[in-house]
Amino acid sequence: MFSGIVEEVGRVVSWKDPRLTVRAKKVMDDLKVAESISINGTCVTVVARTGDTFTVDLSPETLRRTNLGALKPGDGVDLERALAVGGRMGGHIVQGHVDGTGEMLRSTPEAQDMVMMWFSAPDRLMPYIVEKGFIAVDGISLTVVNREPASFSIAVIPYTLQNTVLGERKPGDPVNLEVDILAKYVESLLKGERFTGFAGMEEQKS
Repeated sequence: MFSGIVEEVGRVVSWKDPRLTVRAKKVMDDLKVAESISINGTCVTVVARTGDTFTVDLSPETLRRTNLGALKPGDGVDLERALAVGGRMGGHIVQGHVDGTGEMLRSTPEAQDMVMMWFSAPDRLMPYIVEKGFIAVDGISLTVVNREPASFSIAVIPYTLQNTVLGERKPGDPVNLEVDILAKYVESLLKGERFTGFAGMEEQKS
């Protein structure tokens, strides 16, 4: 589980299917093999590490759902280690399970060096995107400012521009989107769907 508070921007060293290697500093302090890490909002598992790099394997499903397959050496990526029990929870609950990709449409300057950015989103995700609601864009916990039928906007403060990949995004760039998990649970409950996961687990044990 993550919070959407990006710790640093890492740089892609190499990407050869299925292995992606990233150079980083801050997240390397206590990163271990087999731990989870969020790359552009995608929860992946560390399979190897050196002094300043770590490597993950990307599954076909990850490549279908995210923008990670389009990365090139030198590209920046948002990095966040998994939440530690007992730590402060900024942002919102981010699973690292990307729902799909959108596209950066445009950005316009706002007061006090802020920027308003607009992104497209797949039709199937738009019902979960609401004004003043949460959304994770490339793993960054953000608040929706405006919503249109096929797009939404976010207000980006200077700190976020300087410390995440949003500062590098250009119109046409793909971005990973994860909508608020709470909205999906509410929809499921309203439809009367019943959670059967525990029952299934018991059946497997017996």
